[in-house]
Amino acid sequence: MSAVIETAEAGRRAQTKARNREAILAAARRVFAELGYEAASVRDIIRRTNLASGTFYNYFRSKEEIARALAADAAERLRPLLRAERERAADLEGWLDGVIGAYFRYLVEDYGGHAAALPHVRIDATPAQRAVFEEVRESLTRILGDRLAPQADMAYLTAGAIGIARYVGEQMLRRTPPDPDGAARIAVRLILHGLPAAARTA
Repeated sequence: MSAVIETAEAGRRAQTKARNREAILAAARRVFAELGYEAASVRDIIRRTNLASGTFYNYFRSKEEIARALAADAAERLRPLLRAERERAADLEGWLDGVIGAYFRYLVEDYGGHAAALPHVRIDATPAQRAVFEEVRESLTRILGDRLAPQADMAYLTAGAIGIARYVGEQMLRRTPPDPDGAARIAVRLILHGLPAAARTA
């Protein structure tokens, strides 16, 4: 009987830990959206939870650790979207339209039009982000095919595509209201055809 009680207790502890972590991350998103990442402090985040500061520090030691956790969570959510778009796309443009549009809609939903809320974390700071990078590289390699991919530096191409999407997305969040579809069109043109094509308004 004691083993059953211990198992149930361990399950409750795990649920409490998961709830506390989610509460901290949700509070961090709200605080970053309202104050901006740079201006926000750990104390601001703790005040938005029902947790004691000691409990908070059991999960995260700094604002930067929270930023990495948010980036990892975002990457985990984006990976299946990227894979689904790769399976759906008939060509490179269709794939870029799908993945960049999905990413920009995610930014609007999660950051509510607040560019300052986006923490600047290296794109390979977490295992989940590295997995997203590899997912994008694999998709680009597959879509470019045997004729083009072997001639290209796929790491540079992947970094360039991700960089354009990241910073166009950040600029999109500065608009009121943000326009994910319009921003995606600009980003796709820029990746596929360069600045002259991206400068077109139609």
